[in-house]
Amino acid sequence: MSKPQIKLMFTDFWFPLTRENIQGSFLYGLLDKAFEIEITDKNPDAVIYSCFGFEHLKYSCPRIYYTGENKRPNFNHCDYAFSFDYPVNERNFRLPVYRLYTEYPQLFEARDPDKVIAEDRKFCSFVNSNAKAKERIDLFDQLSKYRQVDSGGKVRNNVGGRVPDKVKFISDYKFNIAFENSSHPGYATEKLMEALVTNTIPIYWGDPKIGNDFNTKAFINYHDFESMDAVIEHVKKVDQDEGLYRQYLSEPLLVANKETDFCSEDKIIQRFKDIFTSKKSPISASKKNLQRWLYYLILAKHIVKKKNRPRNRSILQF
Repeated sequence: MSKPQIKLMFTDFWFPLTRENIQGSFLYGLLDKAFEIEITDKNPDAVIYSCFGFEHLKYSCPRIYYTGENKRPNFNHCDYAFSFDYPVNERNFRLPVYRLYTEYPQLFEARDPDKVIAEDRKFCSFVNSNAKAKERIDLFDQLSKYRQVDSGGKVRNNVGGRVPDKVKFISDYKFNIAFENSSHPGYATEKLMEALVTNTIPIYWGDPKIGNDFNTKAFINYHDFESMDAVIEHVKKVDQDEGLYRQYLSEPLLVANKETDFCSEDKIIQRFKDIFTSKKSPISASKKNLQRWLYYLILAKHIVKKKNRPRNRSILQF
């Protein structure tokens, strides 16, 4: 059975818009399973865009926003969104960025606590290159007073340089400081997942609703404690009590060891199908016409301010 054809424009992403980059992206790979895709900026059926530009404003077709950043969809600009945010409704589908990572299938693999304990792992790892992430740096400093925390990132590095492979590095440790850059309901990146699939116990801070995504009995959830001191005392307890350590390692990584609806490949594809077949644009045509003028105004400012610097994340490179 042949796949339905669709013309799509991808723009304002975090990568240069080459054919190789677009076709190598998670969203393209997913949609390619259900559609025969033509990538074009000439009268596309829909435009899929992110938060790294303004090119999307010139399109009158349905606009679909996707972000891996802690940024809210602007429903004055996008007809539909795939974002971190709650609630899930007709215009917004929650698609956390960890779903895009190759480690995702490992969340369903069986765990072997005896094997992990026999590895006699080092204490705790830390990989951070964001000097403004005060919460995680504070925990690193305070927890280091108990035992050495090995830092393989740019910040507080104490292992002789930045590690080339984060996941491999943290797999040698009992614990990992897995803090998001910021906290917002639903904002769950790859940080927690990367630690969990290495059978490390993450010390997690970020999404206060993280229990909707992962089994909170498999990691130390900062949001369950009243203070940093209380978190550190609990880490000490788990470090010193093999039975408690084993208990964490024995838990499934997902709630009831089941995939969530918002990570289901079938449900993600179905939402795109619903959007493409409905051909509805919640943003009126008149508003989009006005936004096209806004696009040209922003473009003029860009040309002056940025000296017409190439916008390779917004303009197709082929």
